[in-house]
Amino acid sequence: MASRNQNRPPRSPSTRKEIGDENPLDKRRRVGAVGRGVGLTGTGRTRQAFAVVNNRQDVTTTANADAGNAEECPNHEFTKEEVEALLNEKPKAKKFDLKAKYEHAADHNKRLKLCVKWFQQCDESHVLDKEKLKNSLESAEKKCIDTELEKKNKEEELNAVISQLRDSNASLQEKLSKEVSEKLDAIDRHRNENEARVAAEKSVATLTEELEKAQQDIAAANERAASLDNTHKRLQEYILSLQQYNSKLITDLETVRESLKRVEKEKLTIVENLSTLRGHCSSLQEQLTLSRASQDDAVNQKETLVNEVKCLRGELQQVRDDRDRQVSQVQALSAEIVKFKESTGKSFAELDNLTMKSKSLEETCSSQREQMRILELQLAAANEKLKMADLSASETRMEYLEQKRTMQELQDRLADMEHKLIEGENLRKKLHNTILELKGNIRVFCRVRPLLPDDGAATEGAVVSYPTSTESLGRGIDLIQSGQKYPFTFDKVFNHEASQQDVFVEISQLVQSALDGYKVCIFAYGQTGSGKTYTMMGRPEAPEQKGLIPRSLEQIFQSSQSLQAQGWKYKMQASMLEIYNETIRDLLSTNRSICSDPTRPESAVSGKQYTIKHDANGNTHVSDLTIVDVSSIAEISSLLRQAAQSRSVGRTHMNEQSSRSHMVFTLRISGVNEVKILPLIAFTLNLFISPLSSVTLTFPFPFLC
Repeated sequence: MASRNQNRPPRSPSTRKEIGDENPLDKRRRVGAVGRGVGLTGTGRTRQAFAVVNNRQDVTTTANADAGNAEECPNHEFTKEEVEALLNEKPKAKKFDLKAKYEHAADHNKRLKLCVKWFQQCDESHVLDKEKLKNSLESAEKKCIDTELEKKNKEEELNAVISQLRDSNASLQEKLSKEVSEKLDAIDRHRNENEARVAAEKSVATLTEELEKAQQDIAAANERAASLDNTHKRLQEYILSLQQYNSKLITDLETVRESLKRVEKEKLTIVENLSTLRGHCSSLQEQLTLSRASQDDAVNQKETLVNEVKCLRGELQQVRDDRDRQVSQVQALSAEIVKFKESTGKSFAELDNLTMKSKSLEETCSSQREQMRILELQLAAANEKLKMADLSASETRMEYLEQKRTMQELQDRLADMEHKLIEGENLRKKLHNTILELKGNIRVFCRVRPLLPDDGAATEGAVVSYPTSTESLGRGIDLIQSGQKYPFTFDKVFNHEASQQDVFVEISQLVQSALDGYKVCIFAYGQTGSGKTYTMMGRPEAPEQKGLIPRSLEQIFQSSQSLQAQGWKYKMQASMLEIYNETIRDLLSTNRSICSDPTRPESAVSGKQYTIKHDANGNTHVSDLTIVDVSSIAEISSLLRQAAQSRSVGRTHMNEQSSRSHMVFTLRISGVNEVKILPLIAFTLNLFISPLSSVTLTFPFPFLC
């Protein structure tokens, strides 16, 4: 709509920018499928674009009166203030008064055309004035040239007269002495000649002044012509900017549509990447847990090896001490042997004994040396194991830090992708809302029902025809009766060959808009037998003949499944009732089969009192209704079939089994986001089917996420 457009039309160079508050947008959209035609009425007032008309008085009238005055006064001249007011004018009608908005837009368009026409007239008048000034300039130049020629001729004549006077004066001076009597006559003639010369000089001065004046007039005319040229250029630039603004609006609309498609694709890609990153993050978490466990094992092994090394070092030191002690004993025994050999009185038996002791000590010393060597090898192996444990611990620590850094990067990427996903979703909602507003918040569709065998032998072509012009193609329909044609125009016309899917394609955008949080109402209007129930319900057993209600529910389930990838979990509950002769009946009640009399209230059989209640939030519900948990479209289809069998129907002239009651189907959706720990969100979807005049699909409570 015009009120939501952030762009402003270009202004003329002399105007100043003024900023006005934008009216809030109403988010309610209505779409209707009509059989014959529905008239919408509305009143509103528009702001007066011109502050002064004719006598410069302030006048506030309706949009039709403004348009009439604009047509009756085509010669009105506009000022800068009036043009600014016209360009910056905004509607002041009510939110839902679309007729007043439309009338104001039509009036505003007429006044803009009038203003452009006035600018074109001014341009044409400026061109005429410019041509007149050029003609006057050429005539003035010709007059100036003629004046200069006359001046030159008079100067030549005066010069000739002066030369003659000089000659005569010389002759008179020569004859002065001779002709005294003629002196006075000569003086008189000389005086007369001087007077004639003075008069000639005065005429020359007058002609010079006239020439300067003509030159000044020429300069002023040139300045006026230059100013007119500048004004003409500014007007041409302003008209060109208006044309560019119109083309810009058209390109903006195409850009918005392309951006919406691109955002949808990016959203799907982001959701897939998000699920992949979550799986990768969980695997990294498991690897991190295993790394931490292996690190703990390595630390324990390191401590065990350190303790073993300490024990081995102690044993090695003890063995070294024993070796030193035994070496000292061997040396002492060697000294004693020497003593015994030198000394006498010692027996060979003692010598052999000492020799045996020395050999045993040497063997013990060699065994201890071997044991020391083994212990040294074990110590070196333990030191090598300790180094390996240190290296393994450092590698484990580096892997842990690397995995921690990778996990942090993945978490950052995950948060960034979630942020982009939220931004993409918000942009999709905004672009989707913009497209629907450009199409119109209230749209009226017409669907032509094909002829049935019971309708007679009349052909459709003799009654209904579709125009083929560019403006009315797909939007117009002509009804022919008694040889007279009655044309009708709608936002969309579905011929008798249109399928249920073709109709739902136009409606699916509104279902998505309802899921985005906007109030939407869809209802079918027409006489008995025109196909309202078929359009809304169809035949659920045949996939191609499903109506708007089953297809809308399928779209809702698909949207909920796509949102599960973002951490949402849903619980859905359904209930159905019918209102027959102002009596409420539960179509899902187990006592429904007991009550065979449709005129008998169900409360008399089940003992339940069905009352309509309103809570503090403005929500409406019916007490003691049977509520069934559902998790798939198949379960809802089963409930719809059960309710259709329990509904009250009757025979009419147009239909063998015509719906005779109002049916209300309520689907309550509760959602919670476990990933973001968001609060519980409830969304109620009500589907209404009325018997005689209309079938309604409405979304009274928005789904906020």
